[in-house]
Amino acid sequence: MQVTPRAATACLLSIGALAVPAAACAKLPPLPRHWPKRLQLGLTDGPGGAAALRRSVPFGFRYQYLAGGVNTGQGWATWNDGGTFVDGYVRESAKAHVIPVFSYYMIRQSLPGANDGDEPHAVLSNLRNKSTMRAWFADVSLFMQRAGRFPKTRVVLQVEPDMWGYGEQAASGDRARTVPVAVASSGAGAGARLPDDMRGLARAVVRLRNRMAPNVILAYHASDWGTQVDLSLNNPSMSESEHLGDRAGRFYRSLGAAFDVTFTDWSDRDVGFKRAILGAGSDAWWDSTDRARAVRFIRGYSKRARHRVVVWQLPVGNTAMRAMNNAWGHYQDNHVQWLLGPNRGKHLKALAGAGAIAFLFGGGADGTTCACDGQHDGMTNPAPINGNTRLSYSADDDGGYLRHQARAYYRAGALKLP
Repeated sequence: MQVTPRAATACLLSIGALAVPAAACAKLPPLPRHWPKRLQLGLTDGPGGAAALRRSVPFGFRYQYLAGGVNTGQGWATWNDGGTFVDGYVRESAKAHVIPVFSYYMIRQSLPGANDGDEPHAVLSNLRNKSTMRAWFADVSLFMQRAGRFPKTRVVLQVEPDMWGYGEQAASGDRARTVPVAVASSGAGAGARLPDDMRGLARAVVRLRNRMAPNVILAYHASDWGTQVDLSLNNPSMSESEHLGDRAGRFYRSLGAAFDVTFTDWSDRDVGFKRAILGAGSDAWWDSTDRARAVRFIRGYSKRARHRVVVWQLPVGNTAMRAMNNAWGHYQDNHVQWLLGPNRGKHLKALAGAGAIAFLFGGGADGTTCACDGQHDGMTNPAPINGNTRLSYSADDDGGYLRHQARAYYRAGALKLP
């Protein structure tokens, strides 16, 4: 379609001083099967918390890690007899009318790679280990068996965040067939007659879902650093950011496996945490240029992969509440304010127009800010440190800001997805 200058202006939304394409001119892929028609928010939430979570805010999703390694004796399958941890989480989620999301993070913590301090090497070597992969396929099969017991309940399985990114980094020409994985050679029935590479791995997972748990919405994970260029560290141009998204989408397409949706992550630790604990500089703060890059990446990826995108594990900190004094568990960040603050309508529309369909919040390390009273220090209102003058809405470690803003988002009417 030829776009006139006037029409082109209507296709752009401003993010700070930058303009990004809006939904009006985007050719978006279809929503995943059984996905909500409005843009949803979600929060990390442990077992037993579904009812209280839903009472506080009508979140669309809650997520829980499945971790511990497939051959260590400490994996999720041991948390309750026979893997029934999944049953309990799904059952209480369905009762509370919130969709359960499981972040399946097992390959890094499996043996022998668990003892390797080089994470990319550990993951890729575990993928080549026949014994490890045989146990991995058995573990995924157990998940499908448990989740498949709820055929009328939507369950989301996010498969191995980071693993695909390391595979993409190791690939030649963004081709998954160049990354060796023990699939058929593992001896697992799920991998029978499939190629011993990352294509076979992805196809085996889809095969298990189709056979055992068609109610499961299967999520691939695209790491923006999988292209060897990190959006927030390397500061690519806008056009390059979109090209990087296209490359990430090309790697996904090379799998030849029909996942339903893609997850991605921007930053799993608050900026205050990064600066105090990891020694990051002031440039760790995201600004309007970083946001625009993220939108462009999602747009390029969604177009190439033909997938909508969920932004996952967003840090919870803010710079508004007095509770946020950069102490342990109370670290500042600005993602929540940007997504759910005064300009949320404009920002969420830009992201939805690029292909984003949900935002899930939660810290990726101990000590990051929680939208809960994780520090058990009650309602805290220490002296402001940089203009964060609002008194706490609740005893939550973020001063209750995320839940307060999420309630306002839903009260105003959740955004209808384009």
